[in-house]
Amino acid sequence: MAKQEVKVNYLENMAFEADVNGHKIVLDAAEPVGGENRGPRPKPLMLTALAGCTGMDVVSILKKMRVKFDDFNVTVEGDLTDDHPKQYYKMNVIYEFKGKDLPLEKLKKAVSLSEENYCGVSALYKKAIEVTSEIKIVE
Repeated sequence: MAKQEVKVNYLENMAFEADVNGHKIVLDAAEPVGGENRGPRPKPLMLTALAGCTGMDVVSILKKMRVKFDDFNVTVEGDLTDDHPKQYYKMNVIYEFKGKDLPLEKLKKAVSLSEENYCGVSALYKKAIEVTSEIKIVE
């Protein structure tokens, strides 16, 4: 089995610097809790991980299907619990495609393949929380 590692080093106050695949990401807390807002909070990066993982899958699959689109974005909405430890109990993935005469069935197939077969982030999250999705087409 493959192993991956992310190292996070303490900077100061509430800030940390993560080294992810050789790329530096500063994580920080909001000012009301002692941070300086120098970077994103950790939990929203969970949404980012899901959006990036499934988005890359969908693009790769659509390229193989020879489906061309003008633009594509993925939005992930996460619902947090009110009580501590605050955690996501639901995520909704919105796939938005822009283009003319886009083949809906192929878009659905690409999304389904990502969600069910390829996106490891989605597979893990689905074991713990409700993950839903929708496709939007803008011409």
